[in-house]
Amino acid sequence: MTIRVLIADDQALIRAGFRVLVDGADDLVVVAEASDGAQAVALAKSERADVVLMDIRMPGLDGLEATRRISADDDLAGVKVLVLTTFELDEYVYLALRAGASGFLGKSVDPEDLLDAIRLVAAGEALLSPAATRSLIVTFLAQPSRVATAGSPAQLERLTEREREIVALVARGLTNDEIAERLFISPMTVKTHVNRSMTKLDLRDRAQLVVAAYQSGLVRIGPTEG
Repeated sequence: MTIRVLIADDQALIRAGFRVLVDGADDLVVVAEASDGAQAVALAKSERADVVLMDIRMPGLDGLEATRRISADDDLAGVKVLVLTTFELDEYVYLALRAGASGFLGKSVDPEDLLDAIRLVAAGEALLSPAATRSLIVTFLAQPSRVATAGSPAQLERLTEREREIVALVARGLTNDEIAERLFISPMTVKTHVNRSMTKLDLRDRAQLVVAAYQSGLVRIGPTEG
């Protein structure tokens, strides 16, 4: 299946470079380009994109708000947003994930890593390494003012004991295969529990599941994560 990609960036040269790279992959195709956030939202819907490569700083509607609008639109439930920016700041990671992004990369990323990232988020995975997650959590989610209701302890009560166990391992950066090996179950069973957990918590993907796990206190910051 060919993954349909929308490129949103206010710089034409950057859009052109990404288009050449993406169109050069056999399983990817650029279906449209947007120069601002408002165009990105409209084109995500009209072109039925699978993944949006979203710049953060754009004129008018910025990438964070565009991501938020795409994530809030039920008609765009299958669209994944991969944020790309030259401003590799932890706060942007936090804001992008809270807005509904599935991943976050700097524009200095290697070409093959970018293509792999597009495939990863299109498959419903989160582009968050354990190190990035620790940095994000320690810097922002540890602050009480940052805690949102999406990850409240009450909402985690909707999960079964097994689902909470698996969500905690997801939040610590383990893959489905690693979780399966640790719990002596199949990767497909892990995937089923992860998907059910996201449905119960009304979350779009694993990135938001990670955030919710820390916000709710299901996973706490230990000495090695500070």
